[in-house]
Amino acid sequence: MQKKKKKNNKNKIKISKMKNIGASVSAVLTAEKKEAGVEKVVKEEVEEIKEEEYHQMVNKMIFFLSEAPEYQISAVAEWAENSRGDVVVGVDTYFLHVMTGQRCENARECLDGWSEPGEGQEKWETLCSRIEEYGNLEETICDVKSVELF
Repeated sequence: MQKKKKKNNKNKIKISKMKNIGASVSAVLTAEKKEAGVEKVVKEEVEEIKEEEYHQMVNKMIFFLSEAPEYQISAVAEWAENSRGDVVVGVDTYFLHVMTGQRCENARECLDGWSEPGEGQEKWETLCSRIEEYGNLEETICDVKSVELF
């Protein structure tokens, strides 16, 4: 009789393990259903965004010294707007290198690897300083074609 009890104990263990596995499978299936619901909502939102037209916007402008207009640094703003004029892709602003035209993250980088001796160097430095001190730089680069710095 003792042997039968041991078998029953083993069966009970197997049954409880099966119940745990069943609960785990049930939990996984429930989680998958929830994820599927979230995916459906996200998919619908993405489709709405795809359906909405948006336009890539670019504005190129220059900063120059009032006392020496030939000293100029160009800046660019790029963003995307929907048909209502709302910005849907963030504004990316940058400057263009004076000699190479390559992208620069700030005005001073525009002078890297290049210099003009004497008074010319001072004017470039003055221009960079005035750009750095200029208020509301991002909005200006988006909306204006040129800025005379005094």
